[in-house]
Parts: sequence; C-alpha cells; structure tokens
Amino acid sequence: MTWKSRGELPSRSVISQRWALFLCLGSFCAGMLFTTRIWTIPENNKGLARPTASEAEKLSLVSEGCNSRILQEMEMKHDKDTYGEVFKSHNSIQTLDKTISNLEMELAAARATQESLRSGAPISDDIRLSESSGKRKYLMVIGINTAFSSRKRRDSVRSTWMLQGEKRKKLEEKGIIMRFVIGHSATSGGILDRAIEAEDRKHGDFLRLIFTSLYYVQNHVEGYLELSAKTKTYFATAVNLWDADFYVKVDDDVHVNIATLGETLVRHRSKPRIYIGCMKSGPVLSQKGVRYHEPEYWKFGEAGNRYFRHATGQLYAISNDLATYISINQNVLHKYANEDVSLGSWFIGLDVEHIDDRRLCCGTPPDCEWKAQAGNICVASFDWSCSGICRSAERIKEVHRRCGEGENVLWSASF
Repeated sequence: MTWKSRGELPSRSVISQRWALFLCLGSFCAGMLFTTRIWTIPENNKGLARPTASEAEKLSLVSEGCNSRILQEMEMKHDKDTYGEVFKSHNSIQTLDKTISNLEMELAAARATQESLRSGAPISDDIRLSESSGKRKYLMVIGINTAFSSRKRRDSVRSTWMLQGEKRKKLEEKGIIMRFVIGHSATSGGILDRAIEAEDRKHGDFLRLIFTSLYYVQNHVEGYLELSAKTKTYFATAVNLWDADFYVKVDDDVHVNIATLGETLVRHRSKPRIYIGCMKSGPVLSQKGVRYHEPEYWKFGEAGNRYFRHATGQLYAISNDLATYISINQNVLHKYANEDVSLGSWFIGLDVEHIDDRRLCCGTPPDCEWKAQAGNICVASFDWSCSGICRSAERIKEVHRRCGEGENVLWSASF
C-alpha cells in the first residue's frame, strides 16, 4: 500500500464523523418536529372538539327534557299516591258520617221510647221490634199536628177518621201508623204536659217530640212560631221510629180518608224522592203584623214576588228517602216563618219529584160530596178560608158523614 492511500483514509474518516453528527442532530430535530405534528389535536375535529354555544344549548335542552320527564314521572307517582290517600280519607269520612247518622237515628228512637215510658204511655209493638232485631216495614206514618189547646179537635178526629183501640192496632198490622204529634210546654212537667200525659195514657196515640243530635237532646217546645222546627223534628223522629214508605203530615182540623190516601201513595211507591200535596206559590208577605208575614221576605227578591212551588200545609206526604234526608241534615236546614214554605225550601236543591194532586185539598160539602158521588173520592177536605175545617170540632162529623169513604173501604183496601 502506498503512502498516498494511507493519507486518504484519515480524511474520509473525519468527514464521516462530521456528517454522522450532523445527521444525528437533523434526525433529532426532525423527530421533534414530526412528534409535535402528530399529537397536535385539530380544532375542527368534531369527534373530540369542545361543543359550540348552540350545541351546548341543545345538549342542555335534552338534559332538561330528560330531567323534566323524570320529574313528571315522579310527580305522577306522587299524585297517584296522594289521590289514593285522599280517596281513602274520603271513604273514611263518608263511613264516619253514616255511622254518626245511624247513631243519631238510634239515639232519637231510644229517647222517644224513654219519653213514652216516662209518661206512662203504652209502647207499641213496632217500637219494641225496632229496639230488638229490626224495624217492621209500613206503608205510611200519619202525624196529626196538634196543640195543647186542641183537645176538642183531637176528640173529634178520634170519633171520625182516626180509628181507636184494637182497630187502630189492626190498622198498624195493615201498615198504617197514626199519631197526634206534639212537643212539650215551656215549663217542663207543668200542667200542660201532665194533661197530655194523662190523655196519652188513656188513648196511647201521641208522639211526643224531642230534638236529638249527636251532642245534645232537648224537648221540642210548642209554639206557633216553632211550626217549622216542629215539622222538621216530626219527620226526623218518625223516620227513626218507623220504617215506612211515606210520612204524612196533616193538621187536626182536616178530614182524611185513610184508604184513599193509602191507594194514592201506593201508586208512587216505586219512585224515589216523592213530595206530594196540593202545590201552590203564594205571595211573599213583607208587611209586619199580617198573618203569614215572612220576616225574610228579602231573600225572595223584590217586593211582590212569590214563593217557589211547595205543598200547602194542611196535608202533604214525603217518601222515606226525603224524611231520612231531613233527619240527617236537621241541624243545618233553615226554618222560614211558614212551615210549608220551610219544607219546600229543603227540597229546592234536590232532585225531587213534586206531585200536585188536588184530591189532597178538596173543600168541605158540597164540594167533596159531589166528587165522591162522581167516583172521585177526596183524600182530604177543609175550608180554604180557615186553612182547615171552620169550627172543626163541631163540623167534622158532618163532613165525615157526607164525604167519608166508609170503614169497610179501609179494611178491604190492599196496600
């Protein structure tokens, strides 16, 4: 090998080292540059980019929608639970109301029986039955409204259309109860009360009225201004003592044909909420001092207005469900000055059938006599001018003779 060739080798080695160093530095820089470009996240990469304002709003709406749906479902579930609790509470309240009403009715019956025992009056079989296994079913209970001063009227009724003794008991077996209805005097146990008690011991045909509620019991005090209260207490007491299809109120100066009344009521026996009588609509009297003055005339509108339709007070009948309604709600039923108006007002807001039957308000002879001869026997007869039979204690026997249906008709009638 020549020297020249030796000298070339060192030169090539130096160059190679320099280039190697240069290449390493270049490779390092290129690697750094390449690595930076690979791991830089592009701004327009939708898969990984931060959401824009509109997209964020949409996401918020979706989120709110889900939350709202969840809240609605939770609220619906809560509402269902609440409704279920309310429904259970409502049923409990209804059950409690029925229980209270039944207790009030039983208490009224017990008080009436106690009063009869205390006064020495005979206790009828129907009251004994109601105290034990249950009540017997009757067609009608007839309450004859009377007063302490009306002894002669009562005796005239007993001698005409109101059967006495064993006949009255037999009539009860036929499904008809009849009682004189009276309360108590303002002086409890006074001479007036003792006179009624003695009369009741003799005839056993009185119903003494006691106002009974869940909280207290008190005697009904007689008085002309208390007729509305007396009517309400009568129906409440009667429906508690006797389970009948109808409850009748009649004044003690009116003549009644019992069989014809029964046949009239039987035709409406299957109907609910019956209110039957001679319907009228008289003027509302605002003048003080006149008969039938209405202190609450302003409730009926302007002066000169008329009452709503209601049955005249001499005789009317209501069905069992209406008498029960009065018994349950007697504490809140408003009393007007006139008892027939009061009764009509209690049914204004109810689905009640008003039956206007003019046979329940015939005149005295010759009116009722002509109708009887024509085959249209009257249920009740009285004089409109007197709101009853004028001088009934003297005249009712004549009315009975000329317009009465006859006792045989009563016994042959089928109710």
